[in-house]
Amino acid sequence: MLSPKERLNRVLNREGVDRPPCICPGGMMNMVTTELIEEVEITFPQAHMNAEMMADLATAVYEKGCFENYGVPFCMTIEAEDFGAKVDMGTNIYEPHVVEYMMSSVKEWKKVSKINFQQGRAKVVLDAIKLLKSKDRGVPIIGNLTGPISVASSIMEPVVFYKELRKKNDEAHEFIDFVTDQLILFAKKQIEAGADIIGISDPSGTGEILGPKLFQEFAVKYINKIVEVVQKENIGTIVHICGRMKNVYGEVNEIKSDVLSFDSIVSMKEAKENLPERLLMGNVSTYTIEFGEPRKVTELTQKCVKDGANILSPACGLGMKSPLKNVRSMLASLKKGDAIIDA
Repeated sequence: MLSPKERLNRVLNREGVDRPPCICPGGMMNMVTTELIEEVEITFPQAHMNAEMMADLATAVYEKGCFENYGVPFCMTIEAEDFGAKVDMGTNIYEPHVVEYMMSSVKEWKKVSKINFQQGRAKVVLDAIKLLKSKDRGVPIIGNLTGPISVASSIMEPVVFYKELRKKNDEAHEFIDFVTDQLILFAKKQIEAGADIIGISDPSGTGEILGPKLFQEFAVKYINKIVEVVQKENIGTIVHICGRMKNVYGEVNEIKSDVLSFDSIVSMKEAKENLPERLLMGNVSTYTIEFGEPRKVTELTQKCVKDGANILSPACGLGMKSPLKNVRSMLASLKKGDAIIDA
């Protein structure tokens, strides 16, 4: 029987597997729910700021039969906070989120401080990865980055930011290039700590918001800058993009990530038809996981496999109130099957 790490690696290498892996990367795609937190008695926001708690909670996700990976952190505010944005650390019910921006125009980007890997939550993530690596149980460790557009629009007011991509184009490129270089350093640090895969989630960098031209000019360009560096380290990548893909499939296909992930608004069948050569991950509705029944989650999981998903995962970050019985039903339904899946 394949270990979770072997199964995922075989998919990434386009080799046959007994069934698709079932993962939830972490970062924006947080896999920790309130019920799990209460069951293992590790609470938020403490687990966001303590490496041992973070590692133990990531381990619990695997040990409680939810997903076949470890993934840290459990939010997408770490980079923005280090860059100077103020963050509300959340509760057991809701995740950390930015409450105050640190700049009002892309022209002010030189005021942004670099990420400090020696202290704060970036260090917590790195230490948690080291602790997970020390377990060495054949479970893949996924480190996570918030994508360049999402980080940039968390540092300054998003409406202004999107306007200035056009109006202050040169400064916008300088700003996002700086952000991207810092994200690359964070990725390298996570790889050094023991991450097997790097996930990049850029929910604010959608084709719907940016339009095809700016999506190509900013999202694709700077995501690829990260991906290319990570892949030189012989580390696999997963890139998650939110929103409809209908008008940007051509541009999305230029993203060099090993795996592409979309939310549930994108039909997996449609994605496979438009991206026939790509490895796709997803995209079981998180709304159904939170508010539906296990039977329906199972049906959606099986449909994703039928429609061409190479890796199964929730379509986005899980709602904190998602019942564990629903979360577990994804992996449980896959384990019942025995068909050989060609990647």
